[in-house]
Amino acid sequence: MKLASSLQNRKRAGLWLRGLREEAGLTQLELARRLHIKYYAFVSQVETGLSRVPTDKLEAWAQTLDVDPTDFAKRLISFYEPELHRLLYEARSRRAHPSKKRSREYARQG
Repeated sequence: MKLASSLQNRKRAGLWLRGLREEAGLTQLELARRLHIKYYAFVSQVETGLSRVPTDKLEAWAQTLDVDPTDFAKRLISFYEPELHRLLYEARSRRAHPSKKRSREYARQG
């Protein structure tokens, strides 16, 4: 079940990315060239959910698509890693947990 859900999320991410690409007025080939991707089919694979935007390429994709890199990364994390997104961004808005102070101290030591 998790595998199917993961594929569905990647497909949703791909649709969102395709929309950004089209808004930027780029074809898959043009986007691939600007990103120095050897095979433009990779862009198609990302847009259909078969592949993901590599983490080390998030900023380049965002800049090429003329969107804020931080917002771009957060949105993709929400698709690719929904639980991580929840922990990083959604849980922050909730009331502080009693063990939060210990968590901060532990993070500083690490």
